[in-house]
Amino acid sequence: MVTIATTGHMDLTGDTAVLVRRALDGLLAAYRGELVGLSCIAEGADALFAEAVLAAGGRLVAVIPSRDYRTAVVGAAHAETFDRLVEAASEVLVLPYERAGRAAYEAANAELLGKAERLVAVWDGSPPTGKGGGTADVVEDAHKLGIPVEVVWPHGAARGR
Repeated sequence: MVTIATTGHMDLTGDTAVLVRRALDGLLAAYRGELVGLSCIAEGADALFAEAVLAAGGRLVAVIPSRDYRTAVVGAAHAETFDRLVEAASEVLVLPYERAGRAAYEAANAELLGKAERLVAVWDGSPPTGKGGGTADVVEDAHKLGIPVEVVWPHGAARGR
């Protein structure tokens, strides 16, 4: 078994979501039946990774940053997908934060990296924003910890919004 965590952009365009999902399916096919995938199941890259883990016959572990995450952060457009993936997860870890925010997100990222043997980053290569907890920050932390990082950003991918 290999344990792979994910990080990635939430604001993928619709066309990019298709490209990323295809790339994730190809990447995770090598681990068919031998995979534990860790994801916060946020909109965009996290959810696409979670779906690809399940499609590859892997075991999904959902890491939820705070107790209010579902009601405070998950928007109406993502709610059905979020709920379906949480239900499909073999394990759901809800971190002991009452409210979503920087501290909860950083703790969730630390939880992901603390359990991961590898990290898949759906990342356009943009630098950290300075806010902490973003995709570039997680990639940087993984490198510091010696965790191998596989960047997924297919040709033609773009961010929206």
